Amino acid sequence: MSSEIRDAALWESGKIKIDWVRANMPLLNSIEEDFKRDLPFKGLKVALSVHLEAKTAYLCKVLAAGGAEMYVTGSNPLSTQDDVAAALVHDGLNVYAWYDATPEEYHRHISKVIEAGPNIIIDDGGDLVNLIHNEYPEKIKDVIGGCEETTTGIIRLIAMNRDGKLKFPMVLVNNADCKHLFDNRYGTGQSVWDGINRTTNLIVAGKNVVVAGYGWCGKGVAMRAKGLGASVIVTEVDPIKAMEAVMDGFKVMKMEEAAKIGDFFITVTGCKGVITEKSFNVMKDGAICCNAGHFDCEVDVARLKEMAVECKVARHNIQGYIMPDGRQINVIAEGRLVNLAAGDGHPAEIMDMSFAIQALSALYLAQNRGKLDSMIIDVPKSIDREVAERKIRFWGLEIDKLTEEQEKYLNSWNC
Repeated sequence: MSSEIRDAALWESGKIKIDWVRANMPLLNSIEEDFKRDLPFKGLKVALSVHLEAKTAYLCKVLAAGGAEMYVTGSNPLSTQDDVAAALVHDGLNVYAWYDATPEEYHRHISKVIEAGPNIIIDDGGDLVNLIHNEYPEKIKDVIGGCEETTTGIIRLIAMNRDGKLKFPMVLVNNADCKHLFDNRYGTGQSVWDGINRTTNLIVAGKNVVVAGYGWCGKGVAMRAKGLGASVIVTEVDPIKAMEAVMDGFKVMKMEEAAKIGDFFITVTGCKGVITEKSFNVMKDGAICCNAGHFDCEVDVARLKEMAVECKVARHNIQGYIMPDGRQINVIAEGRLVNLAAGDGHPAEIMDMSFAIQALSALYLAQNRGKLDSMIIDVPKSIDREVAERKIRFWGLEIDKLTEEQEKYLNSWNC
């Protein structure tokens, strides 16, 4: 076992966090029992790069219970929790991550898990997949396949596959119904505002909240902002999503207009350059910007820093940028993922579904080694359905089933 973490002595605090989420993740509990019995990953190395907090740690422990030799790192320098990393090392996992890693340290940490020669990759944003292709091509031959957690990573995978560069199968976990319909909407919606509220200690009611992007994550953020009493403005590049926002009761306008009246700005696009110099030039004094997309390029913090005559700590985890005319524009968590860099991420019950999809998708790869002929793979519907059926049971609910006559009716054209 090897590791590179901040402080191994923090493990007890991390264990308390992991035990708490374990008690609220019944899907993963049941999968862990299955894995302990069947040991489907025995003899396999799994490299994982996901935001390293308690829920991710429990997923690592579930995979390890199935026989996997785990090599773990974070997927964002500001989302790793050092005590959680220590708890995993205490339990015998290989972990390379710490909070507030420099770009050089972050690269070294993700390199460590690839150097181990993984058979299965679990990625969040595509850093591991890109690294193994660009810097460790000799390791590709040992890879059965991988799973991608988030929209941004899927965008990168599709581009790689289109250009003929993707060399092993990747399961698009984010596209599963039990992932994006709940994690992206309800998980992001709640955790983004958890992060904003705990960091700013400001009221949301009566404020203008600008949500950039109206995909499933943007829908969740806008819905929660409305529930908190805000007046919500949506900016979009897709006319269909813009129509959805209008019919959901929100104002829609271009960013350059929304920038003049917004109090809070949340980017949720997966793109870059969403809030730029044009917007900074017209924002109100005291405007607060943050990002809920994977990478820290949606809010152009680098340009804002160049424009500012002074940068200061406005509050813990909030940087204030003083503009030449005296206005102050605030950025939470350096423009990194606000729900993880300034909070604890999605609720445990939500990640229970997402990580159940991850665990069962990894199982699917292990069971179908050498049999997959496509580089881009949707999560099998049987996995989605299994997760949903288990979740319903854990909620203590029952639903109806189609009768034979109904099934025949739905599958017939001559009724």
